[in-house]
Amino acid sequence: MNAGSDRRPGWLRWAQRLQAIAQTGLTYAQDPYDRERYEEIRAIAIEMASLGLSVPRDEVRVVFGSSLGYPTPKVDVRAVVFRGGELLLVQERRSGRWTFPGGWADAGDTPSLAAVRETLEESGYRVEAEKVLALLDKSRHDHPPSVDYTYKVLIGCRLLGGEPVTSHEIAAVGFFARGAAPPLDLDRTTLGQVDLAWAHHEDPARPTDFD
Repeated sequence: MNAGSDRRPGWLRWAQRLQAIAQTGLTYAQDPYDRERYEEIRAIAIEMASLGLSVPRDEVRVVFGSSLGYPTPKVDVRAVVFRGGELLLVQERRSGRWTFPGGWADAGDTPSLAAVRETLEESGYRVEAEKVLALLDKSRHDHPPSVDYTYKVLIGCRLLGGEPVTSHEIAAVGFFARGAAPPLDLDRTTLGQVDLAWAHHEDPARPTDFD
């Protein structure tokens, strides 16, 4: 897969870059005056992101202030599971839209364990991770703007068993034929990624896609 262009709006690129500079400076700076300047830079980044995303400053401040050390992308792990000629999707209660099961990788989880755990928790199905289908830069795909700079990992999984289960986060669980995907939660899963899942399903020898 060829890397697409960066789809972030300019204000978001600048806000995330300022946040990265501020976080790096606050990690390594010793002089209190330097730290004050980096805090000011972070405040500017928070204001830019808050206005651009139309979310409260405190919400952005929590995201920008929760990371320590040198800034790196967050990792979102998504499981791609087929049952015959149908693809597993789950419906998020918050958005009412559908996505691959998955979420943020937890410290201590391998990518495969994250995919297996999230699938069981969100759908009720037991799976075995088999292949990394794709490692994608979220900013270069058809996702809406987001505070976090994120890498998405799509992991192909073999269905072992289980029954559909809903929860306080998941309203419905279903398998869908090609071309019959329901409205997608674009912050989590895009139609292009669904098409990519089908491409790997139809060609198991396809190499891992990236960027």
